[in-house]
Amino acid sequence: MKMKRISAIACAFVTLILIAVSCLTVFAAGDISGAIESTWNDAKSQIESVVNNVVFPVLDMILAILFFVKVGSSYFEYRKHGQFEFTAPAILFACLIFTITAPLYIWTVI
Repeated sequence: MKMKRISAIACAFVTLILIAVSCLTVFAAGDISGAIESTWNDAKSQIESVVNNVVFPVLDMILAILFFVKVGSSYFEYRKHGQFEFTAPAILFACLIFTITAPLYIWTVI
């Protein structure tokens, strides 16, 4: 019983020391937000072009393939069981429409 109490106190002590060490206040010299904004403004056009020309087309292709595979498998399940499942194809279609139209408005949101 005494050993459990000592280990619990030691564990609490170590936890408090770790909290005290990791909660130190850090004072930054200069305008950090200005530096972040200027970095973002410098790289914004490059990031936009990469995302618009690489990321969104890859996502569109993946979602289109998944959509058509799921529609095909849902059709075969319909032929087998007589009931067509709309949920998964509808979700994939909504995601596909979102990623196709996202480059038109995503940069005004960000």
